[in-house]
Amino acid sequence: MTYRNPAPTVDIIIEMRDRPHRPIVLIERRNEPFGWAIPGGFVDYGELVETAAIREAQEETRLAVTLIEQFHVYSDPHRDPRKHTISIVFLAYATGTPVADDDAKDIALFAPWEVPNQLCFDHDRILQDYWQYRHYGQRPKL
Repeated sequence: MTYRNPAPTVDIIIEMRDRPHRPIVLIERRNEPFGWAIPGGFVDYGELVETAAIREAQEETRLAVTLIEQFHVYSDPHRDPRKHTISIVFLAYATGTPVADDDAKDIALFAPWEVPNQLCFDHDRILQDYWQYRHYGQRPKL
């Protein structure tokens, strides 16, 4: 019997605490789907999701992040055009200068009013939920 299970992923919303307005880090993807995205990636077999979040942040941004909390889980089967993924989203902070590395073609810091309109995957929804939580304390509804 062949099983078709969703793949676990992590996304990390990284606030830069040493900058005015605490901008967040977004990467421009080197691979399909192309465009801007929250740093993240697949969880390796045998790896804790928290460890995966720290590793992915380091690999894509060269930042040593501090995880604040697990924010929410996003599991729409159509969130990733490549296959069904489930993303555990973490909130984190960092200081320093992010550098595009690994799967990141480019990297930039964005204040809420500067975030690109078209983001990869469902990252526009994730960031809308994040800003709602950050400014009004309201978590996403299940």
